[in-house]
Amino acid sequence: MTNTQAADHTGGLFLGMISGTSADGIDVALVRFAEGAAPQLLRARTFPLEASLRETVLRVSQAEALVHLDEFGELDTRLGQAFAAAAQQLLEEAGVDASHVRAIGSHGQTLRHRPQGDAPFTLQVGDANCIAEATGIDTVADFRRRDVAAGGQGAPLVPAFHAATLHDAVEDRAVLNIGGIANLTLLPVHGMVRGFDTGPGNGLMDAWCLRHRGQPFDRAGAFAATGHCDDALLSRLLAEPWLSLPPPKSTGRDQFHVRWLEDRLPSTPLEPEVVQATLARFTARTVADALREQMPTCARVLVCGGGVHNPVLLRELATLLPGVVVESTAEKGLDPDFVEAMAFAWLAREFVARRAGNLASVTGARGARVLGVLYPGANPEAD
Repeated sequence: MTNTQAADHTGGLFLGMISGTSADGIDVALVRFAEGAAPQLLRARTFPLEASLRETVLRVSQAEALVHLDEFGELDTRLGQAFAAAAQQLLEEAGVDASHVRAIGSHGQTLRHRPQGDAPFTLQVGDANCIAEATGIDTVADFRRRDVAAGGQGAPLVPAFHAATLHDAVEDRAVLNIGGIANLTLLPVHGMVRGFDTGPGNGLMDAWCLRHRGQPFDRAGAFAATGHCDDALLSRLLAEPWLSLPPPKSTGRDQFHVRWLEDRLPSTPLEPEVVQATLARFTARTVADALREQMPTCARVLVCGGGVHNPVLLRELATLLPGVVVESTAEKGLDPDFVEAMAFAWLAREFVARRAGNLASVTGARGARVLGVLYPGANPEAD
């Protein structure tokens, strides 16, 4: 796309960015929005996090990790710089001048998510000042904390985008995002849209695969395919009290992490591939159990996120949900790898229009709220 073509749609171009709970990279999506039309993904790419930066993110996002203020501040800046570089690179590849982008929506990287208690909070880092300064584009960030302040979970936020793009007038369906954490959006033909986290998506499988195979994720489920489910371990995993909580609910890597898994492993070691196969079944069970309980009329599950590329996981899910079509969001026109990045472009657009970005029926907030904080990109002295 040329700059002239982009200029014809000034105000309609938004950039969305997110590094998910897997912390495997920064997803960036350039999206064109037009009234009455489906969002158009113009260009998208995942920029891997530099190895030491990813290691730091994974370490400090564990529940037991202690972080010095200096390390926290440096991590915030380094991630902000990485997000800024990713935005600039994608725009360069697309041939789009920054002046043609109305706003960037940056989710950042979640380090902690504790929406319960007397002082609930959620913490995302990746300094948006760095993004606005480097790109010169208005940047909207810090999307979750307003919902938490309003009594909500602050997550999941993507269901509002799912509802806007994937709702069907004749079929009860669900959207399943399998990132480090898995979440469901329930889209009934009649009734409220609901959404909630179901538990670990790829997070535990990724961590176990890294430990025993030296690979950041189980490509195509090959590691799990060499093992079998251990029913005793599965029962211990499913006994986690959080899983029985009713929606709205959300969780994160600070709850479901390797130490959590280790505490539930038997004293007699299991083969690593058996644990991996059990983790795949565990993720599928948590999703299927939640879906059957919350929307037994569901006819179709549309899958997005990294888990869509794990055929072992998808077969487990289909087996547990007989009569339900399990397929990629690609079948409905949304690239499964960039649905979340597109959603944060959409949330930036909603912020610019001063429209609510949350769904109280999903997060449990006291009502609809405009989400995000603006970091202006333009230098007033340059005008």
